[in-house]
Amino acid sequence: MTPPIRYLYTGGQGEIEVKRSRFIATLAPAKTEDEATAFIEQQKKRYWDARHNCSAFVIGDTAGLTRCSDDGEPPHTAGRPMLDILLAEELRDVCVVVTRYFGGILLGTGGLTRAYRDAVKEGLNNCVIAVRRQAIPVTIRADYTAGGRISYRVAEAGFPVVDTVYADDMTFSLLIPEESCGSFRSAVGDASQGKAVWEAGDPVWYSDINGKLLIHGTAEETQ
Repeated sequence: MTPPIRYLYTGGQGEIEVKRSRFIATLAPAKTEDEATAFIEQQKKRYWDARHNCSAFVIGDTAGLTRCSDDGEPPHTAGRPMLDILLAEELRDVCVVVTRYFGGILLGTGGLTRAYRDAVKEGLNNCVIAVRRQAIPVTIRADYTAGGRISYRVAEAGFPVVDTVYADDMTFSLLIPEESCGSFRSAVGDASQGKAVWEAGDPVWYSDINGKLLIHGTAEETQ
C-alpha cells in the first residue's frame, strides 16, 4: 500500500516585509508541469511591475519532477530555498511564486534566502493542506442485532464511514486500510456469528477534509 501523500487542497497567499522589500507568496495546486508553468506565467502578468517573480514546484507522488527559478536574484537565494520548504513539508503537486517588490535596501544572500523561505511559510499558513490515503472500499451487510455490534467495532477502529443505510438490514460502507482488512473481517465475523456479508472493491485514494470525505478514484485511475 502506498504511503499517505500530503498535497495542497486549496492555495493561498501570504506576505512579509523585510527592510521595506515586500515578499508576496502565492501558492496553487499543480498536477502537471504545464499547470505549474501556466500558474507562474499568470503570476508574472499579475505582478508585472515587480522586480522579481521567483518560483518553485513539486509534481508527482514521489516528487519526481521539481523545478525552481531565481528570476534574476543571486543564484540559489530564492528558488532553491523556496523549493526546500515545499520538500521539507513533504508537499506534492504544488507550485509557489514569490513576488518581490524591492524596497531599496540590499539584504545580502543570507537575508534573501531567509526572506524567500519565510514568505513561502507565510503563504502556506493560508492554504489548506490535505493528506491523500489509500484504502479498500468495503460494504458490510448484517441484521440489526449484529449491526449494532459491528457499528461499535467500526467506531472503535476509527475507519472512515462513507455511508450507513438502515433498511431491512444495516449496510455499512467503509474505507479500510489494506493491512487492516483481514483482522477487521474476522472481527465482523465474530460479531455476526459469520452471517454478515462482506464485499470489498479495488483500492481507492481518499482525503478527509475537515470531516468531509473526498474520494479521488481507484489507485490505477490516479496513477
